[in-house]
Amino acid sequence: MKVTILGSGGWGTALALLLHHNQHTVSLWSHDPEKAKQLELTRENTLLKGVRIPEGICITSDLSCLTDSEMAVFATPSFALRETARKAAPYLAPDAILVSVTKGIERGTHLRMSQIVCGETGGTHPVAVLSGPSHAEEVARALPTGCVAAAQEQGIAETVQRVFMNEVFRVYTHDDMVGVELSGALKNVIALCCGMGDGCGCGDNARALLMTRALTELSRLVEKLGGRRDTLAGLAGVGDLIVTCTSMHSRNHRAGILIGQGKSAEEAMREVGAVVEGYYAAQSAQELSRELHVEMPICDAVYSILLRGTPVKEAVHGLMNRLPRKESDSSWVS
Repeated sequence: MKVTILGSGGWGTALALLLHHNQHTVSLWSHDPEKAKQLELTRENTLLKGVRIPEGICITSDLSCLTDSEMAVFATPSFALRETARKAAPYLAPDAILVSVTKGIERGTHLRMSQIVCGETGGTHPVAVLSGPSHAEEVARALPTGCVAAAQEQGIAETVQRVFMNEVFRVYTHDDMVGVELSGALKNVIALCCGMGDGCGCGDNARALLMTRALTELSRLVEKLGGRRDTLAGLAGVGDLIVTCTSMHSRNHRAGILIGQGKSAEEAMREVGAVVEGYYAAQSAQELSRELHVEMPICDAVYSILLRGTPVKEAVHGLMNRLPRKESDSSWVS
């Protein structure tokens, strides 16, 4: 199959390597002609140091590479997805499958990434999402990984499964696009929160508390928006939450640690040096929880720290001193 990856960051590059290994014809597109030239020259992405990009992968900044691609994979940051999809639309082959691997919620519209792709490309192409616990640094080095391919049509999910799956990258199919996408976006907010706790010395118990109770509040929002609670029990939910909240590969976790140590959100993001999706998702989560009357105290606390400047220890105190309740009253499992 001929596949174009739209987005030459760490994740886009890692997926290009994966698909090339799977013997597909792969183009890796960058919005920046200078970056495309640099990648072509060095055959290495600075975000994946030591991993060589094979000569068989075409690196380009020309969207005409899409014209005969059977699959287009959208791997841009969430804030750039709409513009990328809009620019790509005229070049897409009529029967191309579109796959979003971007994790986020658009600010202002609160749309999921697949909804943006569908809207900007005319709504005539089949759209799927690929999500799960999958650090680019490990996928690029062919370490064992599992993800979920979700689509409204089982056949499309199975096609994505076949294209991406190999001996070290296991893909399961799913039909809950809402739950899969929201899990992928909102776990970044929780990873920021766990990092903040680590940064200010809250300890392992606190991290386990945050991760577990986060599943409760995320499941409320997922269900309210049409997804299923049981999706949170899978790779796109608890799986992605675990890896993002505990690994130093996670930009959100690293940024949270810096904030917990006293840096501002802006300083932390500059030091991390790459997109921290949880920062953008925190505002959407807070707005959605208010709009839909969904109780999300952990996400509210992250929003307050990031956007209102609330000290981390003050936010922790507020979470720990909420009114007592039964755990089963709002359990994320049925």
